[in-house]
Amino acid sequence: MKIAKVEPLPIGRYLYVRITTESGLTGIGESGAWGHLEASATAIAKFGAYLVGRDARPIEHHWNVMHRSHHFTGAAITGAISAIDIALWDLKGKQLGVPVHELLGGAMRQKARLYAHVKGRTIDEQAAHVSALRKAGFTAVGHLNPLLDENIEEPYFRAHARKMRDAIRNVARLREAAGEDMDLCIEIHRRLTVPEAVTLARGIEPYHPMFFEDPLPPANPDAMAWVADHIPIPIATGERYTGLHQFQTLLARRGAQFLRPCICLCGGITGGRKIAALGEAYDAQIVPHNPLSPVSLAACLQLGAAIPNLAIQEYPSASPGADGSAVLPAHELVTGLDRPQDGFIRIPDGPGLGIELVPGIEHREPVRPRPIQMRPHVDGGVVDQ
Repeated sequence: MKIAKVEPLPIGRYLYVRITTESGLTGIGESGAWGHLEASATAIAKFGAYLVGRDARPIEHHWNVMHRSHHFTGAAITGAISAIDIALWDLKGKQLGVPVHELLGGAMRQKARLYAHVKGRTIDEQAAHVSALRKAGFTAVGHLNPLLDENIEEPYFRAHARKMRDAIRNVARLREAAGEDMDLCIEIHRRLTVPEAVTLARGIEPYHPMFFEDPLPPANPDAMAWVADHIPIPIATGERYTGLHQFQTLLARRGAQFLRPCICLCGGITGGRKIAALGEAYDAQIVPHNPLSPVSLAACLQLGAAIPNLAIQEYPSASPGADGSAVLPAHELVTGLDRPQDGFIRIPDGPGLGIELVPGIEHREPVRPRPIQMRPHVDGGVVDQ
């Protein structure tokens, strides 16, 4: 199991790593350093120089070396570590002929509940998409932004009363479209101040959202905890966290009830397993973040199969219109994933991650870098998206 090659593979708008052993076995992983994949590819190459010639099997040892060998870290670096870690688990599972979840203690479950993405720049578009996904069999929908996904180029302004009342009415409309047998995962995209977050959460309580995600920017756990202490609905956060200790700080302050680790950013399957165990100790549930490709989804599902506190899995279903599509973006890049059925997806049980990149796909999909964009406020400032 000596490593012969570590290759960053930018494909479309995603960044993968492919690790090849001297015997020709390959493992695949994905970086979640969204918007900074070029820097993450550089970090993959640097870590690859360390890994070549070494045994691929001591994953925890390699994970510690990559995290602790230099003084600094950050999303581009932890995205690279995550991609490599996922690929090493994929390799180990393939070598032993078992799915990754078997190496993590065995399966707690055979399928995972999903929440599908809903997008729309008007509440009518969002409501129609919710109705279509309900008819398609989904029991939960997310990426529901009651502040609406408006044009990023349009300067933003709303008076407080209008902003709050419109958002509350929008959640009411979404609940009407969903009925009582579909959960709503409300996604704020870090758009609110502390008082706005409290006002909005209290206003949408009658519509029983499953969780209230990222009401604030994630850097201040004390502010998030203050909001959590003053609202009647649970908070979900963590998609921008890059490691275990940020989640520990949040949980120690009772700042969230649902943790949203991005397996492709928080240290891979190794990091995700540590965060899930930490969450279990605090009675917090895990909702793995996944706006990425099916490789990321496969890694999330392998971890989700083995942990006791998986709540639900983010499923970034394509949404070209309000058609209830259950097709994943980049689905054509991989083989091995089932389609959802009745709001759940089967955990892949093939060796490793249970999926493979289509051979030669890196030569057929041009790289699509993500430019720097920020929505302007009318006063000349900027607004989180």
